[in-house]
Amino acid sequence: MPANNPFSTLSLWQQTAFSAALLERMLPNYKMFAQAADFGDAGLLRNQLNLVWQRLEQGQVKINFAVQIEKLEEVIPDVDDFDFVGVYPALDACMALGSLLQGMMDKDSKTIENVSILSQSSVSYYVGLDLAIEQQDQDEIIVAEEDINQHPLMTWEYAMQKELLAHLTNNKENKQTCQELKQIALSEGLSNLGIEIEN
Repeated sequence: MPANNPFSTLSLWQQTAFSAALLERMLPNYKMFAQAADFGDAGLLRNQLNLVWQRLEQGQVKINFAVQIEKLEEVIPDVDDFDFVGVYPALDACMALGSLLQGMMDKDSKTIENVSILSQSSVSYYVGLDLAIEQQDQDEIIVAEEDINQHPLMTWEYAMQKELLAHLTNNKENKQTCQELKQIALSEGLSNLGIEIEN
């Protein structure tokens, strides 16, 4: 979480909605990987996140979490099976969605908070690779944490999480807030890695 963001003070509904909004920015990374690698099922992840939103909006939607988690596990990529970096953000998206489903089932805010951590680490890893590639012609490649934190994608990630949290703390727990959160998350038409989102 960005500094001074009170995730722990949010209700379980707010924590879930916050995490679902972050996943809107992560799923396109999985979709791009799945298309490039001819692996997995982006539609499954999309349907599972839709179920989460429906439950947030309507309250009465029943989700068989154990079954959904089992389905998700079948489409998680093994990084050893693929030789391009797209596998890592795809894995992060799966792990984040799995954490959200598990956290909702257990009503455990710590597990749900993993979505925020995974979203940040996904961006951090991607930015670190990008900066390392820029230094390829140097004798020694050193990617400083400060350089990662100041990268536009990283600062955008922090700003987005902050904006989503602020919106949640100032609005009611209802369908309209869910729609507004999705709109905020997708306002740039880009994933958290800056990849264009296909409709």
